Amino acid sequence: MTVKRQLSMVLDLNKCIGCQTCTAACKLMWTNRNGREFMYWNNVESQPGKGYPRDYENMGGGFDADGALRLGRQPSQEDYGIPWEYNYEDALMTGTDPWLRPNVKPTWGANWDEDEGEGDYPNSYYFYLPRLCNHCANPACLAACTRNAIYKRQEDGIVLVDQERCRGYRYCVNACPYKKIYFNEEISKSEKCIFCYPRIEKGLPTACAQQCVGRIRWIGYRDDEDGPIHKLVEKYKVALPLHAEWGTQPNVFYVPPMSPPKFGENGEQLDESRIPLSYLESLFGPRTGEVLDTLADARQAKADGRGSELMDILIGYKHSEMFKLS
Repeated sequence: MTVKRQLSMVLDLNKCIGCQTCTAACKLMWTNRNGREFMYWNNVESQPGKGYPRDYENMGGGFDADGALRLGRQPSQEDYGIPWEYNYEDALMTGTDPWLRPNVKPTWGANWDEDEGEGDYPNSYYFYLPRLCNHCANPACLAACTRNAIYKRQEDGIVLVDQERCRGYRYCVNACPYKKIYFNEEISKSEKCIFCYPRIEKGLPTACAQQCVGRIRWIGYRDDEDGPIHKLVEKYKVALPLHAEWGTQPNVFYVPPMSPPKFGENGEQLDESRIPLSYLESLFGPRTGEVLDTLADARQAKADGRGSELMDILIGYKHSEMFKLS
């Protein structure tokens, strides 16, 4: 699986506003029809939360510490959320259902627990976590496929499914710990995020990154020392993989969210983060606290007028400079 270069993405969770524009861009371009209605190749979850599909973090997959492949379980349609249509005729024309409840009442769907989070007022908290295929350096989906239908492109490391070879055994779905491979019942084949490679080949960023109104996404090659990916991941080391312990070596990285302080009983500001560091470490690993300190120092340097290359990158003054695709 050695590749010539690896294309990667960094997402700054301090800038994500949960608007779902990236989700809509991906949905409209890739997954709004032909058996893909339930698929969200890109989705934005509220954390803490159950994620999409529901409770995916406890479904298993990935690799053991000794490198052995683990096969988890396949999500059910209920875990994804069965797509539904609203009863607009009754709701809008007769007024019998003003809340637009669907004909078949759903029990779960993407973003079902949006903005819920945890904690009690005034110390409740949540943050947004966009997720897509990680195009891993050690993809469990590839290791699990008995048809050799999954491969990494040599030129950029994008992980793809060869639809001619796929026979729909679904081992890949079970093996991916992020549950970012989906089974299309209409064509009996597995499908997944393709990192918008037709756009990449034209020098254009992915649809999710192009349409991001918060400018939270950078795209580039890991080995490009002048590019934003190398600086955020390797130079300043502020971008971390999600659940690195699963052993797939993800190539999508996250700048973890900084937290507002807690308030005491009398409204006083406490010297304690509202988002527990232990929770962030459960997602992004033991270096999370170090990263948050680095971000705080860079913010202060910028505020003091001392300048900070790191903050200049994270601000993203020019959208076009966030994508270095050559």
